[in-house]
Amino acid sequence: MSKLIQYASLHATPWKNGGGSTTEIAIAPNGATFDNFDWRISLATIAHSGPFSLFPGIDRTLTLVSGPCVVLDVGNERKVALSEREPVVAFPGELAVSATVGDAPTTDFNVMTRRARCSHQLERRVVRGFSTLERRSATTIVFLAEGESLAIISADERVAMVRYDAVVLSTEDVWTLEAASATVFIVDIIPNDEEDE
Repeated sequence: MSKLIQYASLHATPWKNGGGSTTEIAIAPNGATFDNFDWRISLATIAHSGPFSLFPGIDRTLTLVSGPCVVLDVGNERKVALSEREPVVAFPGELAVSATVGDAPTTDFNVMTRRARCSHQLERRVVRGFSTLERRSATTIVFLAEGESLAIISADERVAMVRYDAVVLSTEDVWTLEAASATVFIVDIIPNDEEDE
């Protein structure tokens, strides 16, 4: 069976530097910490400008969910304005990254994978009516970033979601996404041994 993670059941943790908070959505293996997770998915609210924590050996992807814009200075090499126009940025966790926010905070979807064990792919998809999702990896997570509701349907299951809910899909190969209008993030977690096949 697929695992529905209801946003209403989750809790935000303030950052140590006071610049925002993080709501953990899913982590593997179960009970893992920052020191030993294989992968981690969360929502981060950035309320004040400041540096990100360093995560050596971790690959990260940030995607804007709500808010006007946040400018990221990535390793003093490039600046990225994370906004509706350019909503996704990927970077190694060991790089020094600082965020500059404007008058309003932003909420960002954050995917982290430990490079020695796995990698990830993130797809932003707009669903109006129906959309087919074919599984591409052993672990697939669907997150409802925008829209009131979304149904995820397979031959054996129907899972109903509201905004900011997530689903870790079971091993069914083909799913149908159904919504009047929704933006979803589809995350595939790919173990390193799967990449070598």
